[in-house]
Amino acid sequence: MNKLELQKKANEVRNGIIDGVHAAKAGHPGGSLSATEVFTYLYFEEMNIDPKNPEDPDRDRFVLSKGHTAPGLYSVLANRGYFPVEDLLTLRQIGSHLQGHPCIAHTPGVDMSSGSLGQGISAAVGMALGAKLQNKSFRVYTLLGDGEIQEGQVWEAAMFAGAKYLDNLVVIVDNNGLQIDGDIAEVNSPYPIDAKFEAFNFHVINVADGNDFDQLDAAFKEARTVSGKPVAIIMKTVKGKGVSFMENQAGWHGKAPNDEEYKIAKADLKKVEDALCQK
Repeated sequence: MNKLELQKKANEVRNGIIDGVHAAKAGHPGGSLSATEVFTYLYFEEMNIDPKNPEDPDRDRFVLSKGHTAPGLYSVLANRGYFPVEDLLTLRQIGSHLQGHPCIAHTPGVDMSSGSLGQGISAAVGMALGAKLQNKSFRVYTLLGDGEIQEGQVWEAAMFAGAKYLDNLVVIVDNNGLQIDGDIAEVNSPYPIDAKFEAFNFHVINVADGNDFDQLDAAFKEARTVSGKPVAIIMKTVKGKGVSFMENQAGWHGKAPNDEEYKIAKADLKKVEDALCQK
């Protein structure tokens, strides 16, 4: 896909996030929206995957370590063809395969059940080690929240990945600066994030704007040139990106829009769609 096509697809993914969370009257839109571009880039450009064969043993793997942002993962999976987009309206409802956190047993395309913060990266490290032991060439990607990396288990996993030279692993940190209780620097500062990963033998790539496809493209291409080390991509993003009243607001970490707010959000995304169609 070219940049414009990726931008259009990202806007569709954002629409799916808003539709699903509004229909559920619950969920986590803020961090789903901040990571929309990286979700879109991974599933439409970067990863070796096939929606028609979601359990291909040679596929690339993705672990959503910050599992509460399942609305973002579900929306990109639906838009990629793993299941109907209409299913997004069943988010968190009884009988739906779209639970509040990703479940490998129920949702096509989900490679790992996640949601207990800090644990997803450990699963991703295990997958990457497994690939090495089996002489498999697939790559493993995992997305963490910047608040999530306050968990000690994250650094145990990072230590192991660096010690075992897992150059088939890409750890992505969504550094939107906000967690459920507010500014991450005030709650329990994880900074400097890049230096911490470097200390554990990671090749670190800082992305100034993780909502920009050109910068993401450059970062993931650089990651593919690295050998002998795992890669950490630290990307600065905007929490709630794309919805005017949600941007940079910690209160939208885990709250659904009401009917009036939903209309405003959809209008915001329609403006983006119209602008992209003029390009």
